Amino acid sequence: MGAPQQQAPSSGANSGSSSGQKKQGSFLGKDVPSFDPGSEIMTWDGKNWNINNNRLFEARFEKYLNAPEETSATDKEYQSVISQILNLLAPGNATTQNIDAAFRLLPRGSSFDIDARLCDSLADAVYSAWKAQRAQDRLASANDALDTERNQQYWNAEHASAGEEIKKNVGGGKNGGKSNKTTIEGFEDTMKQTKHTKRITEIEVQIKANQVKRELSSLQTKVEFQALILQFFLQRRFQHVLMATRFYREVFTDGDTKLQVGKDAKDLFAKSSGMPPTVGTLDSMANEAIRDVREGVQAYEFLLGKNELESATKRLAEAFTIGEYLPELRTLSREKKRRALDFEQKTNQLISAIDVKDYTLAEKNVKALETLAKDFDNSKPMAAIETAKTVSAMHIAKAKNAAVSGDKATLEAELKEATEIWPRNPALAEVAGMIFSQADVQQKALVDLDQLISQHNYRQIFADQGRFIAAAALYPARQEQLRKVLADMTKIEGAIMQSDARSKQGDYAGAWENAEKTFKEFPDDSKLNSLLANLTTQAADFVRTLRTAEDLEKKDQTGSSLAWYLKAQKLYPASEFAQDGINRQVKKILPES
Repeated sequence: MGAPQQQAPSSGANSGSSSGQKKQGSFLGKDVPSFDPGSEIMTWDGKNWNINNNRLFEARFEKYLNAPEETSATDKEYQSVISQILNLLAPGNATTQNIDAAFRLLPRGSSFDIDARLCDSLADAVYSAWKAQRAQDRLASANDALDTERNQQYWNAEHASAGEEIKKNVGGGKNGGKSNKTTIEGFEDTMKQTKHTKRITEIEVQIKANQVKRELSSLQTKVEFQALILQFFLQRRFQHVLMATRFYREVFTDGDTKLQVGKDAKDLFAKSSGMPPTVGTLDSMANEAIRDVREGVQAYEFLLGKNELESATKRLAEAFTIGEYLPELRTLSREKKRRALDFEQKTNQLISAIDVKDYTLAEKNVKALETLAKDFDNSKPMAAIETAKTVSAMHIAKAKNAAVSGDKATLEAELKEATEIWPRNPALAEVAGMIFSQADVQQKALVDLDQLISQHNYRQIFADQGRFIAAAALYPARQEQLRKVLADMTKIEGAIMQSDARSKQGDYAGAWENAEKTFKEFPDDSKLNSLLANLTTQAADFVRTLRTAEDLEKKDQTGSSLAWYLKAQKLYPASEFAQDGINRQVKKILPES
């Protein structure tokens, strides 16, 4: 089918732009995303991140690097369909027959999995535009018919007015009967004239309404089509952008290609291209993106041949960020991509090793990367590794001096500092063993640790943790015991601090509930017991109500228990214990709720 000709819109076509400006001023309710290729920084919704150091990007990039190349017969057939559509719509080729042929190819392109049915969306947009234009043609025909009827009504009104004037001139005779007859006929002519005038008004209102419908239909169709083009652009489906812009120019032949977008989008296009946002701007930016990706892939293959994997991986990541769905990227062989993956994985391992302060593994990864990529810059990671090693060695030396002089406090502080800087420093265990063997401090600390653990005196272990950490350095089993004790005591102390803070604010029920939750897990801690006893007195009404509810629940007195839980919740609306109890009783009463 041929594309219908669109009527040129009148000046009222932009009447809705001001009201639509706010709705279109942002993308998905947020700022329009922008990318600075110089710093590799992506900005969106007020947040910045480096595209090559982002978990989401890394996941997508690694998935691409592991994916097979798309060079099968099906992939080639899909690209052939896309190329045919672009060729049929190319400037100079876009005849009516070629437009129809390109439109018929869209469903075929949509049948391929890689297309994600975007060709269907484009076909729907083109069909909707053609359908809207046919509706505009029908409105134009209706207006022509209304205009003809209006002219007829004008003619009728003029003749009715002329007849009335004639009767006025001849109606002044001596015969009274005849005069009355003339008066009646003149009144009838006046009524006819009024009827014609009313009909003329109705016709003009209908013509205006049809004109407004045509203009609104044209504007709405354009905005919907432009929104689809923008969607393709933001999805980096640049081949679909080119198809859509070429269809747009053929469907809307009035030459109006200005995008109905908001300020954020206008600023994005103005900064990127130096031009106002138009369909032509999107077309040129899509072509530029395709060219940029093609050059990026060529640069990657060249750098790969030179064994410059750091630069090569960056170029491939940049190309992937711009247009991951373009054929230049999709057809790159898995073998070539795996080399970038190997470099990427080792780089991530290096970053992780430095993050967890495993400098032995970090140094091993640096050497591996130096072998893998001759352009790898080891200055920053090696500076971090050597600095950490040097500082850790300084603290160990101070710890040795403190051990010789018998300065226990300094000894423990320096060992702690050395451990925090480089936890897996092999010298730590050696130094600790040497120091404690000299004064038998280690053995005494281990005996004390075992005794305190058997007595469940975890608070004393927590208070003297520096001594026990050093003593247990050579004993993995005791290290695990100590780690658990310290973790539990940290949790207890945190709960005590929170309860104290709430108590100072007058929230005695909340302070008690916070302490009670921790007490159920650690009932042997004396400080927590003391705090809980004080808080029980201060929140006596709430605690008594809650205990009553729990006792009734144990006796399966569901209704009474629910009533007491509700009363407890009324005393302290934020109570988790009361809410949990209510939920349990409601479930008993209404099992399926």
